[in-house]
Amino acid sequence: MKRTTCARVSFSAINADLTARGLLLREGTLVDATLIAAPPSTKNKEKKRDPEMHQTKKGNQWYFGMKAHIGADRDSKLVHTIVVTAANVADLTQTAQLLHVEETQVHADAGYPGVEKRAEIVSLERTIDWQIARKHGQIKAMAEGAEKAALKASEQVKAGVRAFVEHPFHILKNLFRHRKVRYRGLVKHGHQLYTLFGLANVVIGARQARA
Repeated sequence: MKRTTCARVSFSAINADLTARGLLLREGTLVDATLIAAPPSTKNKEKKRDPEMHQTKKGNQWYFGMKAHIGADRDSKLVHTIVVTAANVADLTQTAQLLHVEETQVHADAGYPGVEKRAEIVSLERTIDWQIARKHGQIKAMAEGAEKAALKASEQVKAGVRAFVEHPFHILKNLFRHRKVRYRGLVKHGHQLYTLFGLANVVIGARQARA
């Protein structure tokens, strides 16, 4: 059995146990992605950067590395799906892969504009309530008044729900200190991320059990 397959089996087993305990509700999904840096240096045996990693610009800063895209349960904050790509892959292109068949609502930030109109989403033939953040510039451009105030209040509520997706990322990067890649190639990193997010789910599940 391949290592990546073993990691996925372990991840699925952890989630199956948490589901049996009533923690993975699956009624809503939070989708997001985080960048994980890779060494841009060519001072290695191959004399080149990892060919499976790429650079992307976020804000005014360039990053070289990969992305971990996740689908997390809206209520339990547990990660149910993981997709690994190079850093230059747009977040919304992976959305369909981050969904399962049970959610009725999906929450995402302003990096997923028009996701519900994409062919791979339409082909799912499912009724989903898409809670996508409005771009800040769109709200800022509106005239002051009741409509703008109501929209801002609605966006604050949506942001409060989306914030839950940061919990597994916080555990990954701050508790487990996985902020830089350790290997070359996406396959090995996929194996590692299934393992780490599985352990992150254990941490989140334990915290909720004590609550």
